[in-house]
Formats: sequence, structure tokens, C-alpha cells
Amino acid sequence: MPLWIPVTVAAALFQCWRTAMQQKLRHLLSVNGAGFVRYLYGVPTALVLLIVALQVSGAPLPEVNARFLVFCVCGGLSQILATNLLIASFGYRNFAVGTAYGKTDTIQSAFIAMIFLHEYLRPLAWIGVVVGISGVMTLSLAGRGLKPRDLLAASVQPAALCGLGAGFLLACAAVFVKQIYLSLSGPDLFVRALFGLVVMNSMQTVAQGLWLIWREPGQVSKAFSSWRSSMWVGTLSACGSGLWATAFALTDVALVRSVGQLELVFTLLFSRFYLKETLKRTDIAGLVLVVGGVLLIISTH
Repeated sequence: MPLWIPVTVAAALFQCWRTAMQQKLRHLLSVNGAGFVRYLYGVPTALVLLIVALQVSGAPLPEVNARFLVFCVCGGLSQILATNLLIASFGYRNFAVGTAYGKTDTIQSAFIAMIFLHEYLRPLAWIGVVVGISGVMTLSLAGRGLKPRDLLAASVQPAALCGLGAGFLLACAAVFVKQIYLSLSGPDLFVRALFGLVVMNSMQTVAQGLWLIWREPGQVSKAFSSWRSSMWVGTLSACGSGLWATAFALTDVALVRSVGQLELVFTLLFSRFYLKETLKRTDIAGLVLVVGGVLLIISTH
């Protein structure tokens, strides 16, 4: 089995875990505050991982260059704006539609990577991407009874437009993260990926911290006072982001994003076996489609 597959699955698991922990902070922090602690407490963890990688590999620290810094800024900003757009889509009281269209980042990343990275998927992989997206839409829109005509009409709603924008920015962020890795020189893949993560997360901490000081000053003190819970969000985020960056370095962006849809499977399994919630038929159908799409993609490698 290619290394990028278990790395991507682990990244999706960490992301699901981090999201669950982040939700527990919503009674203490605002949306921006919860996003801030993700980077604030993620940087120390990413730095520890980088030091370990340097010690194990014996590789030198990569040299910073202008191209690297530009992609770090673009990648970090894309992630922050994508999150804000997704939250904006929920504000239109159409959570399901916003979520569904936000998850189109998978297929959008395939096209963006094809244009800018010249990464071309095999026909069977494209089929897997489409099948996986169908599963995501089924899960996100479960119980709404949206037929193709209704879905088309819903696509012009503000929630859908914000969701599509969020998906586009997430796709761009994935491509930028890969460009961060490619812009560095060095013999060790993990060192380059983790070094890029440390720099990008540091920039995100400063950017979102300044935003909070300007618009929500009270959230800064809460971010520090809630360190016992917030540190775990940052730790899980750094581990997940490090795995995502490594997976992007190992293979095509679209393949990683597609297999990463397993995050939704982990979420539903968590709700079923940990929270003891009952899965609906549409949930099971969506799970089958997502897993089927992932298996089709894996079969091409």
C-alpha cells in the first residue's frame, strides 16, 4: 500500500477528532476565538514535531526563500477565509446546503491542481471523485428531499454561493500547501512539510490574533485562560495538518482530498458508536458512496 493512503486516513481521523474538541470550546470562545487557539496552540506542537524530524533524519533546516513565504501567506489566508465563508453560509439558515457545497473542495482541487500543478487523474480516479462527492452531498443534504431540480435552484442561494467559495478557497489552500513543500530544498520530505507547517501556522496565529485584538479583544484573554482545553485542539490540529502536508507531498492533491472524505465516515461512526445515535438510511447510503469512491481511487494505485 502506498504511504500516502494511511497518512491521509490518519489526517482525516485527526481532523475529525480536532473538530469534535473544537466544538466543545464554542461555549467559551467565539468562532474566531476557536479558530485562533487552533493555530496558537498548534505552533508549539508543530515545532516539537519538526525538531523530532530533524533529529531522526539528520537533515538540515530548509532555507527560506521569497517563493516559500508567498505560498505560506496565501495558504494560511486561504484557510482562514474559507472558514469564515463557511460560517457565513450557516448564517443564511441553510446549514445543509452550505456544508454540501463547501465539500465540493475535492473536485475543485482536482481542477485547480490539474491547471497549476499539472496533476492528471486517471479515468477511474475521476469516477471515484464523483462517486465520493455524491456520497458527501447525500450525507450533507440528508432528510431535505432535494431533487436535482431543487438542488440546482438551491445552488444560487447565498448559503450555496458562500459554500462554493469556501470549497474553492480550501482547494486553493491544498494547492498552496503543496507549493510550500515544492518551494523548499532538502533531502527529507517530512522536514520540509513540517517546516512549512510551522511557518504557515505562525503567520496564521499572528493574523488571526491581530484580528481578534481589533474586533474581539475579549477573546484573546479567553484563548489563554482556556489553555487546558484549547491546547488539545491545537495539538490535534498540528498533527492533522502535518499529516495533510505530508500526504500532499507524497501524491496528487486531488487524490488526498478525495480519500480525506473519510473524515465524514469517522464522524458518523463516532456519532453511532460513541454517542449512540441512530443512523438513517440516507446516512448509510452516503457512507457507502463515500467509501466506494475512496476504494475506486485507491484501486488506481
